[in-house]
Amino acid sequence: MKLGEIQELKAEKKVDFGLYLTDGKERVLLPKKQVPENIAIGDRIKVFIYKDSDDRLIATVNQPKLIMGQYAPLTVSQINKVGAFLDWGLEKDLFLPFKEMTRKPVEGDEILVRLYIDKSQRLCASMKHIYDLLSKNPPYAVGDEVSARIYEFGHDFGTFVALDDKYSAMIPRHEDVSKYRIGDVIMVRVTGIKEDGKVDVTIRDKAYVQIDEDAQALLDLIDSYAGVLPFTEKANPEVIKRETGLSKAAFKRAVGRLYKERLISLEDGKIRRI
Repeated sequence: MKLGEIQELKAEKKVDFGLYLTDGKERVLLPKKQVPENIAIGDRIKVFIYKDSDDRLIATVNQPKLIMGQYAPLTVSQINKVGAFLDWGLEKDLFLPFKEMTRKPVEGDEILVRLYIDKSQRLCASMKHIYDLLSKNPPYAVGDEVSARIYEFGHDFGTFVALDDKYSAMIPRHEDVSKYRIGDVIMVRVTGIKEDGKVDVTIRDKAYVQIDEDAQALLDLIDSYAGVLPFTEKANPEVIKRETGLSKAAFKRAVGRLYKERLISLEDGKIRRI
């Protein structure tokens, strides 16, 4: 029996509580309430194989939202001391252990997971290694706006998202994603597609749209420093990112905008409110 997969089995024996199915070597029970009407011994039927609450193999004619070798967005129905439980369309929720989380979700979150078999031969979910299952070479072009689901915060690299829940992409690490959670679906803009199919995206608007918001945020920051920034345009990019939340390029554009509108001065290298 192939645990976690849909397979075609033969009806072998009817009992009061259901129908036993076989693959020629093993047999599994299809519960009575799921047995199709008019099925006869010897007929073949497609079922999904998983385990019941007592860890016994069980068959179902219901289609799960996730099978082995695939990934899918599933909703967190419950979290307890051992992990989370996900709604995958079957009577028994799918278990997601804490050790297989990239970040702890909350009830109601819809997160990308894959199916695996643990050491106890039970089906479980994992939030890890989703990247390996996503498709490459997406049908997008630079500048396209696409729906993206966050599936991993990559720390040193950036934030990994699944475009249309199918193609992997990355938001660069200098962009502020602190307000988002795993599973959030956001709109991003494609900024680059590499030869190997890897995609770079941004959560920021195009420069001419974003600059107004950045300029206002920078002006508010200058005001919070009593009208003079404690660093200049030549500051280290990490300092600029930490203090303003902007990349150095975005910071310089915002400074240029404020200077052009005569809201700041740049005398003696100081960025000062006029």
